[in-house]
Amino acid sequence: MQRQLMSGDEAVAFAAVDAGVALGTGYPGTPSTEILETFAEAGGHAQWAPNEKVAFEVGLGAAFAGARVLVTMKHVGVNVAADPLFTSAYTGVSGAFVLVAADDPGMSSSQNEQDSRRYAVAAGIPMIEPSNSQEAYDFLQAALSLSERFKLPVMLRMTTRVCHSKTLMERRPPLPAAPAPHFVRDIAGRVMVPGYARPAHKRLRERLAEILKENEASPLNAEHPGDGKLGIVTNGIAYKHVLEAAPQASVLRIATIHPFPVERVRAFAKSVERCMIIEEGDPVFFEQARAAGIPVENKPEMFRFGELSVERVRRIVAGDVSPEPPPPRATPPRLCDACPYHPVYDTLRRLDCIVAGDIGCYTLGVMEPYRAMDSCVAMGASIGVGLGLRHVLPEAEARRVVSIIGDSTFVHTGVNGLIEMIYNPPATGHVLIVLDNGTTAMTGQQEHPGTGRSLDHDAAGKFSIEGFARACGVDQVDIVDPVADPKGFEELLKNRLASNDLSVVVARKPCILAAADIRGWDKQIAEKAACGGGCPT
Repeated sequence: MQRQLMSGDEAVAFAAVDAGVALGTGYPGTPSTEILETFAEAGGHAQWAPNEKVAFEVGLGAAFAGARVLVTMKHVGVNVAADPLFTSAYTGVSGAFVLVAADDPGMSSSQNEQDSRRYAVAAGIPMIEPSNSQEAYDFLQAALSLSERFKLPVMLRMTTRVCHSKTLMERRPPLPAAPAPHFVRDIAGRVMVPGYARPAHKRLRERLAEILKENEASPLNAEHPGDGKLGIVTNGIAYKHVLEAAPQASVLRIATIHPFPVERVRAFAKSVERCMIIEEGDPVFFEQARAAGIPVENKPEMFRFGELSVERVRRIVAGDVSPEPPPPRATPPRLCDACPYHPVYDTLRRLDCIVAGDIGCYTLGVMEPYRAMDSCVAMGASIGVGLGLRHVLPEAEARRVVSIIGDSTFVHTGVNGLIEMIYNPPATGHVLIVLDNGTTAMTGQQEHPGTGRSLDHDAAGKFSIEGFARACGVDQVDIVDPVADPKGFEELLKNRLASNDLSVVVARKPCILAAADIRGWDKQIAEKAACGGGCPT
């Protein structure tokens, strides 16, 4: 097949198509978003879930039925999916289940730079990591094969640089088709009450021990002989940097992240005079090697932060811990000039509100000229944080507290916070502003359950934010257009802050970048409905 330039995300998507993946599901988040979008464009069955936990559970159900499944999310999304992730290692799967966890070293678009390798170790989930697009393609299929053979979920770890960089890639012949999905009852294997979970844990460890034997000799790991003076154990994109920065060194690239092939590393370390481990992010390999008594050197702590590069690897090898030059100044992100959030943040600033914020493009309300956000922790956290502030602050300060959240984020994990607001209301009430711009704007205008459109922008069931709030028993629910009536929005907010009621204000105005597309998609949906779904597209 012809070689072509593809990003790592695109490579994973085409690998899934060529492997006969029956279902791809996930939640959009940089740098993983393009995987499912490309998978859908290439003919795969892809869908967005309300959040990562739901995506994982839907994928797990499909894998219980014997299907090949791909679930995608960014690293912080794995936190949301962690509950079923851990137990799925006990239940196993009947088909193939691969979770793509896209890490973001350097926090290009994230609130932290956690290392998903920790999850693989903690949960007992096999993990593989590619270093370029060809490996992303090949390793996705290898992960599916591993999952089918051992009946376990497998994680494919990627990072921002591998996800978004384009390298040459060649598609392979399609994998043999998987058996047709069907249900086989397995109560002891799928119902994780303690009596069944205890033997399941033992089975998991037995399977991991078998996988470790394979990993010790796995062809996915690569070894490059050098002059024998310096040996470097590495992984992922750091592997490419190492080859360029230290061409004379012997290099062992570990792709089978977990179970960690410790004996292969031990043999490699013995073959060189000096052995270093150079890994992006946490010292995961270093800790496992040292725990096994292997004499290896770690990178200095200053290189734990941010992405590695060829120059940084050169400094690590040379032991250079002098201060690094400051990064070039970049233009800070800001709200679009015509963003409908401007009048909202202008009002919050002028009223001196204490703003519990959330994750999305509206987080940019923290920037000048508004500086109208006082916390931003995790998806959906704005409501809980705001309620906590309301519960303990003196009344005058408590009445200034507002929680602010986007429409997609509200569906993701805000609904639980709203239920908390109803269940444990502060004495001063509370005000929640839902910024509804009709899309998941920050990651590239993806759909979500509140838009009424599916991943491919076709008609879908629509979740009503205001309907949900009313059904939960919120005292006051208002829908406003803050752009058309900024004064009205301000007066409404003043009244709600002065009240002891629970209030949800839905500030609804389409994202300026998505508005034209939204009108076009809705028009197509209406035309299709008018002719019974048989109209040409």
